[in-house]
Amino acid sequence: MHIFLVTLLVIVCISLIVVVLLQSSRSTGLSGAISGGAEQLFGKQKARGIDLILHRITVVLSVLFFVLTIAVTYFKL
Repeated sequence: MHIFLVTLLVIVCISLIVVVLLQSSRSTGLSGAISGGAEQLFGKQKARGIDLILHRITVVLSVLFFVLTIAVTYFKL
């Protein structure tokens, strides 16, 4: 059971890293922080559909990560 949970945890970790790297960044450093308000004011559109899906997948994977981490710790004892 422990080996199965650790394997699943590694798969979830790698998936979480990939999904976070696929998400578009909110700003581009200091220049993004300065011009970020102007972009919102003038309505710069992003691909909201894929960003929303990636956000939801990130939330699910992060919850799964914490649950699996606690389960691995519990079953190791």
